[in-house]
Amino acid sequence: MYNAFCAAAYRSGMIIHRLFSPPDMDLRQLRYFVAVARERNFTRAAEQLHIAQPPLSRQIQLLEEELGVPLLIRNSRPVQMTDAGRLFYEQAMQILGRVEQMQAATRRVGLHQRSVLSIGFVASTLYGGLPTLMRKLREAAPELDIQMVELMSVQQIEALKEGRIDIGFGRVRHSDPNVTGIVLREERLAVAVPIGSPLAQADTPLPIEQLNGQKLIVYPKEPRPSFADQVLSTLNGHGVQLGEVLEVREIQTAVGLVAAEFGVCVIPSSARQMRQDVHYRLLDSERATSPVILNHRANDTSKYIELIKQLIDEIYAERPAWLDAHNLPRVRKGRHS
Repeated sequence: MYNAFCAAAYRSGMIIHRLFSPPDMDLRQLRYFVAVARERNFTRAAEQLHIAQPPLSRQIQLLEEELGVPLLIRNSRPVQMTDAGRLFYEQAMQILGRVEQMQAATRRVGLHQRSVLSIGFVASTLYGGLPTLMRKLREAAPELDIQMVELMSVQQIEALKEGRIDIGFGRVRHSDPNVTGIVLREERLAVAVPIGSPLAQADTPLPIEQLNGQKLIVYPKEPRPSFADQVLSTLNGHGVQLGEVLEVREIQTAVGLVAAEFGVCVIPSSARQMRQDVHYRLLDSERATSPVILNHRANDTSKYIELIKQLIDEIYAERPAWLDAHNLPRVRKGRHS
C-alpha cells in the first residue's frame, strides 16, 4: 500500500508539473475534459459544448498523451475518472475558475467600472482582525474589486515586487528595501494540546519549559523562513529540548493532528477558536509572540493603502475583544528592521 501511495503521489506531482509547463495544452482542452468529467458521458458533453463527439474524444486523447497518463476509464458506463483524472479535474476547475475571475476583473477595469486591489494574507490572520478590516474596506470603498490571495509571508514579498498583489498581511520580518513592512501588533502564542494530555488539565498560561520532550507539530513546511522558524527559535531561546518535530503544510492540518494525538502545536492565540476538540493554553512568556505585519511596495502612494492604514487605526481604537485577548499592547507604527 505504501508503494502504491508513493506511485500515486509521484504521478500526481508529474501531472501538476506538466499542467503548468506543456507547450501544447490549452484552455479548450481543460474545458472539454471538465465537461466530460461532469457529464460522465461523451455524447452529452459534446452536445453541451456544441461540437461533434469525435473531435471531443480526440482532444481528450491528445490531453492524455501530453500528460502521459490516462484520465478517463472509457469502457465503463457512465464514464469514470482515474485517480489521476480526479486530481486533474480538481486542478482544471481551479484554473478555469481563476481565468474567469481574471477575465471579469479585466473587463471591469477596462470599462472603468471597478478598481482592483489584490491583498495577500497568511491563513492565521483570518482569526484576528482581517475579516473586520475587509468588511470596513468594502463599506468605505464600494468601487473596489478586492482580490484575496493566500500566500506565505516570504511569498508575499516577491508578489509585491512583481505587482501580483498590492498589500500583504504576514508574520515574518524582512529586510527588503523595496517593500515597506509595518508591525501592527505582537500577538501572543498559545499551544494546542490533545484533550487527554496532562498539559490539558489546566487553563492557566503554560510555563514554556513544560514543552520539554514534547513532539511538536509545526507549519508551514515550506517555503522558509516562516512561522515554523519563529516557533522553533522561540522555544530554542527558552532552552526547550523537543522530543521530535513534525512539519506540515498548514495550520488546519497541524491542529487536526493535535486532535489525533500526534503531538502539540504552537499557534497564534487568535487561532484558538478553530477547533473545539483540542485544549488551548497561552504560553507564559512575553517573548512568546508572533508579529502581524502589513507589507506594501516602498513609496507606493495608493489612496487605498492609506485607507487601509486608517481603517486599521479605527479598528484598534475601538478596542475589540480579540485585540485585548490575544495581543500585547499595540506596537507604534513604523517600519520594522
